[in-house]
Amino acid sequence: MSTSASHAPSCRACGTLLHRTFVDLGMSPACEAIVAADQLHAMEPFYPLHVFVCEHCLLVQLDEYIRPEHIFSEYAYFSSYSDSWLAHAKAHAETMTRELHLGAKSRVIELASNDGYLLQYFAALDIPVLGIEPALNVAREALRKGIPTVTKFFGRELAQELVAQEVQADLLVANNVLAHVPDVRSFVAGMKLLIKPGGIATIEFPHLARLIEGNQFDTIYHEHFSYFSFLTARRLLAGFGLTVFDVEELATHGGSLRLHVCHEEDASRPICDRVHELAWREEKQGFARLSTYASFAQKVQATKRQILQFLIDAKARGRSVVGYGAPGKGNTLLNYCGIRTDFIDYVVDRNPYKHGKYLPGTHIPVFPPERIRESRPDFVVVMPWNLKDEIQQQLAYVRNWGGRLVVFIPEVEVLE
Repeated sequence: MSTSASHAPSCRACGTLLHRTFVDLGMSPACEAIVAADQLHAMEPFYPLHVFVCEHCLLVQLDEYIRPEHIFSEYAYFSSYSDSWLAHAKAHAETMTRELHLGAKSRVIELASNDGYLLQYFAALDIPVLGIEPALNVAREALRKGIPTVTKFFGRELAQELVAQEVQADLLVANNVLAHVPDVRSFVAGMKLLIKPGGIATIEFPHLARLIEGNQFDTIYHEHFSYFSFLTARRLLAGFGLTVFDVEELATHGGSLRLHVCHEEDASRPICDRVHELAWREEKQGFARLSTYASFAQKVQATKRQILQFLIDAKARGRSVVGYGAPGKGNTLLNYCGIRTDFIDYVVDRNPYKHGKYLPGTHIPVFPPERIRESRPDFVVVMPWNLKDEIQQQLAYVRNWGGRLVVFIPEVEVLE
């Protein structure tokens, strides 16, 4: 599928007009635009979830339908409500502190530092830290933890301001933010400025290869502007004088990459075999060819039909269905499939910020987790399927009344 030239957006990495569709998920509200009770009858904006692939550089991307300040100035996602994510952050802090010999004269800066979930572990080791987080409500939580935080969007301009104040990073961390940035060129240029000579950055993002392989269409939403293969990410960074010298393949968020990056002029960090091996593997899998991106949409449409059939059958048998978790990915899935309270009675979430409110678009109510024990549903749909092992442990009691847990991605599965 392609678009007409008069309506084609431009690739945010190379400027080429975008004509080739990767997948079109229709119209959807902003995934974290949780709805208060007194807003239920107000107009709710919906925007296209039409994803393109650049025919020149092969960056998969969503056009900037919503300005970042409308998404991130007041944000409903707090990183610290996932125990497994906190453990992941703590392990990374300990590893980097040891490998880079970080101490009281070092500085760790995190871009999109959220509620201080990561920097708190460096601060506990008396390592100076600085968070950069544009969402004021989330940044307030970091400040409450004693994490110094700049509440601005990061890019070349802010990096220049910080460098002028002699603020640079021995370790610059960018976890799950590169995909959230519409102006990736300014963002990466700012990273280049903010890394000290001899310093490094670590960059984590969901891996496009895992998205396609795992049918993870629900990870597509308006705050994710770009979807990176290793090849496209490495090419983007190299264009600004940054070299990927190591890469880790992680299980987080359904399959992520962690790039270890240094200045291209830093000869002290040789490129390791894992970088060469992953580049070779992606080329073999076809991520350097446009044709590889063509079949994803058909797989997504088949999954939508499977999900709806499961829910129709459950309701026809008089079964009750609820959801666990109110993440952005769940809202993409619910709106794309047209699932409202006719199929899912309610969802629960550990984040008290969402309690008493409603999911965007579908207006499914959000309650504390205790609601499941009270109502004893037949099926609990685990919306954050990437945390299903953690959530299975939390919801072990559901089996006491014969309830079952279900995931919808990569396909409908009733968990044993």
